[in-house]
Amino acid sequence: MRLAATSLLVLLALASCKGRQEQGAPSAESRKAASKAAAQAITPMPERVAVLGVLNKRNGIVKTVALHPGQSARWKDLLVRLRACETTAPWEEEKLTGAFVQVDVQRADKRWGRVFSGWLYKESPSLNVVEHPVYDVWPKSCEMTYPAGPAAPAAPASSSNLSSAPKSGGASGTRPSASPAPVAPTPPTPPSATESNAT
Repeated sequence: MRLAATSLLVLLALASCKGRQEQGAPSAESRKAASKAAAQAITPMPERVAVLGVLNKRNGIVKTVALHPGQSARWKDLLVRLRACETTAPWEEEKLTGAFVQVDVQRADKRWGRVFSGWLYKESPSLNVVEHPVYDVWPKSCEMTYPAGPAAPAAPASSSNLSSAPKSGGASGTRPSASPAPVAPTPPTPPSATESNAT
């Protein structure tokens, strides 16, 4: 009987929690609509513009190129393709500017070979690097927009550290004096080996 009553209480508690979650949680349709509206306000990938820096280590010449995702630029034996670029939203704490880049270099036999394909980050250049003895490529910026960020968090309600509960042990509004903590008695010292052997 006690087991059945406990089971019933647990089931009722779970049902009430589920009901509260369903009341306070947005529906799946409203979540999809909100994410779709946010996605529409973000600059579409084909309209973004990434600015890349390209260094020729042989002669020290640095070139700057602006590309849309899907475009490429070629200098003699170097081909740089931009596949995507992204920046973190203004309301995010960590700021990153990244570009997904593919770098191809023409070899001595006139065939092209891929030397790099991946994300490069302006703020963390050592995270992923183009390892090539002649060329280096890095992102400088990615022009894109985001919708207005989330609302600033509301200021916390002001509260005092004083409780409104009546104080015990004294007049109202006064604090009871702190009594010293009781001192624990020191434990007796155990007998030494010679004393315990003597008995």
